[in-house]
Amino acid sequence: MEQNQLESEKTVNELYVYVANRIVKDNRAGYQVKTELMEKGMPEEAVNKIVDHVEQQIYQARRDRANKDMLYGALWCIGGTVVTVATYSAASGGGRYVVAWGAIIFGAIQFFKGLANATSS
Repeated sequence: MEQNQLESEKTVNELYVYVANRIVKDNRAGYQVKTELMEKGMPEEAVNKIVDHVEQQIYQARRDRANKDMLYGALWCIGGTVVTVATYSAASGGGRYVVAWGAIIFGAIQFFKGLANATSS
């Protein structure tokens, strides 16, 4: 590759990182970042393309995270319930059993956190 092409790609990558940081870390709306970049002299078409792409990537990442939270939360909750039911059944004639309340509660919280994030994304 030519040196100019490498520098150009580096500049584009830095611009994507800048836009992502402004949206995520600085809590700016996409339209605010677009306005800011156009005020700095960037062409509107390029700004729209970059900011829209970054917003799509952020949305997808948040949705993926929410789905993982729901999956793992459900697994913890179901696993805790299975352990509780299995040990309760084994102790039905008398004896001790385990109530895996930690796993059940942790799983439920994680599941509902993921659900809330999935609906707000």
